[in-house]
Amino acid sequence: MRDTIRFLRSGKVIELADVGPMDTVLDYLRLTERATGTKEGCGEGDCGACTVALGRLVAGKLVYQPVNACILLLGMIDGAELVTVEDLSSEGRLHPVQKAMRDLHGSQCGFCTPGFIMSLFTLYHAEGMARSRKAVTDWLAGNLCRCTGYRPIIDAALSSCFEAADDAFAWRAGETREALRRLADSRDIFIGTPESFFAAPVTVEGLAAIYGQHPDATLVAGATDVGLWITKSLKSLPKIIHLGRVAGLNRIEETTAGLFLGASVTYATAEAAMGRLAPDLAELLRRIGSKQVRASGTIGGNIANGSPIGDTPPALIAMGATLELQQGDTQRSLPLEEFFLDYGKQDRGTAEFVTGLYIPRPEANQFYRCYKVSKRFDQDISAVMGAFRFTVEGAEITQARIAFGGMAATPRRAAGAEAALTGASLDDPSTWGPAIRELSSDYTPITDMRASADYRMEAARALLAKALMEASGASEPIRLNGAAHQSGEDHEHAA
Repeated sequence: MRDTIRFLRSGKVIELADVGPMDTVLDYLRLTERATGTKEGCGEGDCGACTVALGRLVAGKLVYQPVNACILLLGMIDGAELVTVEDLSSEGRLHPVQKAMRDLHGSQCGFCTPGFIMSLFTLYHAEGMARSRKAVTDWLAGNLCRCTGYRPIIDAALSSCFEAADDAFAWRAGETREALRRLADSRDIFIGTPESFFAAPVTVEGLAAIYGQHPDATLVAGATDVGLWITKSLKSLPKIIHLGRVAGLNRIEETTAGLFLGASVTYATAEAAMGRLAPDLAELLRRIGSKQVRASGTIGGNIANGSPIGDTPPALIAMGATLELQQGDTQRSLPLEEFFLDYGKQDRGTAEFVTGLYIPRPEANQFYRCYKVSKRFDQDISAVMGAFRFTVEGAEITQARIAFGGMAATPRRAAGAEAALTGASLDDPSTWGPAIRELSSDYTPITDMRASADYRMEAARALLAKALMEASGASEPIRLNGAAHQSGEDHEHAA
C-alpha cells in the first residue's frame, strides 16, 4: 500500500503525502504551487476558466485531455502528467496556440484565456482531427468568454491546432511516456486515518474490502457530480474512495450481441462504441457536459448517483440495459429500470457498488431513437430526455420500450404508452394516438426552472410522435446540425 500520490509536473515527479480527501487540483495549484494562471470561475465545471490538461497513456500512446481543476480531486491525478498554462512557453517563445491567440486578438480581459489556451493545447495534440469550425466549437463548448464573441478564438484554433504537433511536449513525448510507465504500479493508495482518508484501490476485491469496512465513504469515479457537492453544496466528505485505478472497471467489451461498459468508463472513451450500437447514443454523449466533463465523468457514475434528469439512464433503459453490482464477493444483476426506486433512492445495499453495464445490440427489426431537449444545445441539463425502441414485424409494432428523464422523480418507462403501442401500425398514424395520450397517465411532471409541467408533457408527446414518424419513414431524421442517419458508422447528427 502507498500513502502518497505521484504525478508528473514539468518533467519532474511530484510526490505528495499530505492530501486531504476533498482537496482539489485547483486549490493545490493556486494555494500550494502558487501557479495562479489557472483561474477559479464558476467552481462547478461549467465555465472552463480552471481548465488544465492531464496526460495519460492510452494503449501505449500519450494522450492529453482537458479537465476542470475546480472539481477534480487532487488524489485523482495520481499517475498522470499535470500541465497548466505556465508550462506551455519554451525558452522565451510562446506556444503555437498562445501565439495564435495573441496574433488574432483572442483575448481581451484575459480571465478566461488560460482555460481556452489549455483546451486548445489538448486540441493541438489530438490526433486525426479534421480542420473545421464544428470541430473547434465542439472542443471549446466548455469554455465561456464574455468579451470576444468567440470568433477570434475560433480563428486562433483553426490557424494553430490542425497540423502535426511541434512543441516541447511533442519533442519529449518519449521521455514522458517512459516516466508515466515508471509511475504506474499495482499498489493501493490510502492517505489519512480511518476517520478521514483518500483511498484508491487497484482491484475489485480491494474496493469491496475497503468499502465494506467504510460503508459511509463516498465513491468517486469522475467527480463531475461529487465535486459540486464539495464546491457548491459545501458538504463534508471525510472518506473518499476513488474508482479510477480499479483494474477492470474501465473495460469496454464489444460483441455481436451487445456492449459491456465497466463502471469507470468515461463518456469520452465510450462514445465510439456507443455510436456503433446506435448513432443517437453517440450524439447524446457528445451533448453531455463539455470535453472537460466527458473526459472525467463516467456513465456508471451518472447511473449510480440516480439523478432524475441524468441523460444516460432513460436512453439505456429503452435499450434494455442490465446493471451489474457487487457487495463483498457477491455479485448480482438487474434490469436498469429496476435500480431507480424513488427520488434519491436506488436499489443498492450497504457497501454495494456498480461494477458495470451491459447494453444489448438492437436487432435488425428494432428501431431506436433518443432525443434531448434543453435550453442550450451544448452543456445543459435536459428539460426532457426521451428514448424509444420499437420492435417491428412488417409495419406492426410488436413491442415498445419508452423511457423518459425529467418527467418523474426517477428515470422511468412509460408502461401505459408501451402497452397502447403494441399492435399499432407504422403505416397508420391514427393508431399512435392512444399511446401519445397515455403519456398523461404515465407521468405527472413538475414545474421548475428548466420547464413547466405543461411544456414537459407536450414535449414528451411530440418526441414520441417524432420517433414514430421517423420509424415509419414518413419523416427524415431532422437534427439541428443538419445531418441525418446514413449508417451505423455515421453519427454526426444531433439528438
